[in-house]
Amino acid sequence: MSAGPLKNFLKLLVLDQKASAAFYETLGFTRVGADGTFIHLRWQDSGDVLLVATPTGVRIDARRGYGVLICFTTETDVDVLAERAKSLNAPTQGPETQPWHTRDLIVTDPDGYRLNFVQPAARPAVE
Repeated sequence: MSAGPLKNFLKLLVLDQKASAAFYETLGFTRVGADGTFIHLRWQDSGDVLLVATPTGVRIDARRGYGVLICFTTETDVDVLAERAKSLNAPTQGPETQPWHTRDLIVTDPDGYRLNFVQPAARPAVE
């Protein structure tokens, strides 16, 4: 893993660490490190994610990430991210312009976690 403690990060249990890392890296995450237990990825200048292999013998019966959106602000256009997600055959929702002046894209990863990429949208002109 990277040097120094992380202040905020997500730890996601995944079925196949290598496949999950390849998925995230294709979306645009950067590999920061790996130590045999974690694969440490980062979204742009923030947003650390640790991919952890589900321990042998552990069963997760419920849908992973149910009711949770993992949000990342992005400098990359969400249309570009949508194309990357489609190349991975990942389920997507959007991009959509929201009433709160963002464009959002939701991508579901191979383990069912829902990643919400958010970029600022132009505000309508006030007359």
